[in-house]
Amino acid sequence: MKYIYQNKNWPSFTWDTNALQSLLGEVRNKQGKLMGKMEAMGFALQEQALLDTLTVDVLKSSEIEGEILNTDQVRSSIARHLGMYIAGSVPSDRNVDGVVEMMLDATQNFNSILSKDRLFGWHNCLFPTGRSGMYKINIGQWRTDDNGPMQVVSGGFGREKVHFQAPDAIFLETEMNQFLDWFSNEKTLDPVLKAGIAHLWFITLHPFDDGNGRIARAITDMQLCKADRSSKRFYSMSAQILLQRNEYYTILEQTQKGNLDITKWLHWFFENLLAALNVTNSTLEQVLSKAGFWEKQNNVTLNERQKLLLNKMLDSFEGKLTTTKWAKITKCSPDTALRDIQDLISKGILIKDDKGGRSTSYTIIM
Repeated sequence: MKYIYQNKNWPSFTWDTNALQSLLGEVRNKQGKLMGKMEAMGFALQEQALLDTLTVDVLKSSEIEGEILNTDQVRSSIARHLGMYIAGSVPSDRNVDGVVEMMLDATQNFNSILSKDRLFGWHNCLFPTGRSGMYKINIGQWRTDDNGPMQVVSGGFGREKVHFQAPDAIFLETEMNQFLDWFSNEKTLDPVLKAGIAHLWFITLHPFDDGNGRIARAITDMQLCKADRSSKRFYSMSAQILLQRNEYYTILEQTQKGNLDITKWLHWFFENLLAALNVTNSTLEQVLSKAGFWEKQNNVTLNERQKLLLNKMLDSFEGKLTTTKWAKITKCSPDTALRDIQDLISKGILIKDDKGGRSTSYTIIM
């Protein structure tokens, strides 16, 4: 099997500009309109949208790799790192803080040079214990292939299928120097086009023992910040990739087993970036709705438990609100939970659902 990096002109990628021009133009137009819309929303709403987007981005990028992070911890960690106050902030695990630190460094410092040391720092952030699950890995350094070649494999024991084999580790120093030099110094390409190439190039080199996908997506976000000329993220490519995860792996495999014409990959990348931009409209509606709700409660006195639960209900609360859930989430007694809820009912913020008894639930009044 011949892989893309084994082509004699690697890494001189080619693409059909005419086939991509219209789609790329649509992406750039959407980006411009979105940034304009966000600038008109004001600082407070921008902060809320930024917090929501970064939280989704961190969660979904990890979920692509099968790692489910705690939403409250991720949100709280991002808020602390950005100096934002949020009701009901919770402590976060070191691995959560690490992913957050990597993503924030990539986006908030998007104009800083992407160097080997910086990538090693990101890798250390992802694996603060030096382990990936139960397995000890080399962190803060390129992989060595001591245990065999780096392969992307699926299937159970005895039925393994090799989808891709990365370049031998002995070539990584040279390959990564070439990639980093290109990423820092290539100024002629459209920045969105460059984001698509950078993602493919890095993930093909697969330079680390683990964490390559998350770092590739951080590099993509970094380059998209350059395209937007802003550190503020209002759309999530990682969330879109998760939705199309099977397609993502399929197009990657096809491209990595092909020649240096990457038109199909770039077309897929642009299509899904456009989809991510379109999803942002619903995110903004949620932010505006939430802001409108809190504006109405501006003069209402609420305790921290009430603020926490109301924010959860306004974001993405699963199922119905009950006193049991209230008590569990806020770590209070059922009696306290019921008093909190009854207080909100008396203030016209919650309403008791029709169904009573042990399954009594409550809905927020918008």
